Amino acid sequence: MKSNFKDIINSETPVLVDFFADWCGPCKMLAPILKQVKEELGDAVKIVKIDVDKNQPLAAQFQVRGVPTMILFKNGKQLWRQSGVLQKNDLVSIIKQHKN
Repeated sequence: MKSNFKDIINSETPVLVDFFADWCGPCKMLAPILKQVKEELGDAVKIVKIDVDKNQPLAAQFQVRGVPTMILFKNGKQLWRQSGVLQKNDLVSIIKQHKN
C-alpha cells in the first residue's frame, strides 16, 4: 500500500485522504458527505479512504491519532488536515482553495 499511496498523493489533482475506521460513528456520517463532495467537484479532486485498522503503518506515518482525519495532498505535499466531520460546503471550499 505504501508505494502505491505515494503515487496517489503525488498527483497534480488535489487528493483528499479520509483516514477512517469501520467502528467509528462519525466516520459513517462522513461517508455520504464525501460522496456529495465528489459529485460536486468531479475530476477536480480524488478522494481516497484509508482504513486505519488495516493500514496502521500509514496511519502512524501521518500521525493519525483520531478518526475521521482528513488530509488534503497535492504533488505529495500536505496542504491541509483536520479531524472530525465537516459539512460538504466547508470541504468543497477548502478543496477549491487549494486547487491552484
